[in-house]
Amino acid sequence: MTATSDRLDLPARRRRHARLIAALTTLIGACAEAAGAVYQPIAAASPGQENVEVTVWPCVQVSLTAADLLDLARAEDDVRWPEVVVRERARAQRTYAARCAVAQAQEFVEQGNPAGQDDVPLPTVEQSAAMDLVSAGTEVTALWRTDPQEAAALVHELAAGGELAVDEILDEAVDAAALIGLLALQEARTAPDPSTAAELCLSAVPHITLAVALASTDLD
Repeated sequence: MTATSDRLDLPARRRRHARLIAALTTLIGACAEAAGAVYQPIAAASPGQENVEVTVWPCVQVSLTAADLLDLARAEDDVRWPEVVVRERARAQRTYAARCAVAQAQEFVEQGNPAGQDDVPLPTVEQSAAMDLVSAGTEVTALWRTDPQEAAALVHELAAGGELAVDEILDEAVDAAALIGLLALQEARTAPDPSTAAELCLSAVPHITLAVALASTDLD
C-alpha cells in the first residue's frame, strides 16, 4: 500500500484531533475570560474611583488546569480512534528506526574525528533521533506563524527522506505551539500584579490558536 492510499484511509486531522481542538478552543475562551475578570471591573468603575477590586483567581485557575485539559483531550481522541493510534505508533517506530540509522551513520563519521577531552559529549543515537523530531516540529511552528505555505512546503521537505512522517511533524508542531502557550500561562500564575497576569493570559492565545490551526491541517 502506498503512503498516499494509506493516508486516504485515515480520518481528517480535524476529526482525529477533535477533542484536542475543542479543548484548545475552550482554553482560548478561558484565557479571555480570565483577562476579563481583571479588565471588566476597571472598565465598569466610575472615572473618579481610584481603587478597583479585581480578581486574578481565573488567571491562576486557567494556568493550573490548562495542561491537564489538553492531556485529557488527547487521551479521549486516542480512545475514539484506536485503530489510527495503532497505525500511528507503527509509523512512529518506522520513522524512529530510520532516524536512528541516520544518527548511527553520523556517529560513525564523527568517530573518525574524536572529540577533545574538554568537548561536550555528543548525543547518543537515541537522543539524536528524538531531537530531530522535536527540532522539525519547532522549526515548522516558527515558520507557520509568518508563512503557512512555506511551512507546509518545509513539512514535505522534512518528510521526503522517510525519517519523519508528515502527520508526525505536524503533531510535534502542535505540541510546540501549545507548550509556548502553557508556559505563558504558568508565568501568569506568579505575575506580580493583576494587569500582568491578564496580559500573560492573552499572550498565550496566539500560540494556542496556532496549535488549533496545525491540528486541523491536512497536507497529504
